[in-house]
Amino acid sequence: MTSKTMTKRLAIAVSLLALVLGAGPARAAAPLETVRAEVNKVLEVLRNKSLKEEAKRERLRVIYGEMFDQEELSKWCLGRNWNRLSEDQRKEFLPLFQQVLEKTYGDRILAYSDEKIVFDRELPISNNRVEVQTRAVTKSKEIPMHYRVFKNKGGAWKCYDIVVENVSLVMNYRSQFNEILAKNSPGELLNILRKKVKDQKS
Repeated sequence: MTSKTMTKRLAIAVSLLALVLGAGPARAAAPLETVRAEVNKVLEVLRNKSLKEEAKRERLRVIYGEMFDQEELSKWCLGRNWNRLSEDQRKEFLPLFQQVLEKTYGDRILAYSDEKIVFDRELPISNNRVEVQTRAVTKSKEIPMHYRVFKNKGGAWKCYDIVVENVSLVMNYRSQFNEILAKNSPGELLNILRKKVKDQKS
């Protein structure tokens, strides 16, 4: 396995797993320190060779429950189409989307290879949104990984997007959802997600 491949797997492991997990309370700390604390917990789990895969997934789910906001992520991925969904449709969309993400990235998450994560700086986006810029570093390559966070009503910083090598997960999914909803109803989008989840489990 090449160093480039291992580093990209780390980027997925540290960044994208988080998107498949539920939201929970987070400390009211500075954005960079919040991200640093939670990412370091993730790395500790991934480096623990005594844990089996399922045990690692469960521990990571708890850790990221404090850091990421699944509803905010879903709103950003749907963009203006979020308003086309009824309240019941939104409630169904959240867990379906979470399961799709879990399958898409789950198998890559545990391929972590012990690269170093460098936490660089906070870059303000707006009054209550900040981009925390980090890098996955090996001897031969650096991969930029940026966490976009917002301050919720409780004053806690929550993540709503991950940008790896200038590719935004939110924009990637928004493009897919826009394409589907340009020709189909929100109900059909849910049908597509239901089928995808069913196929993943078969």
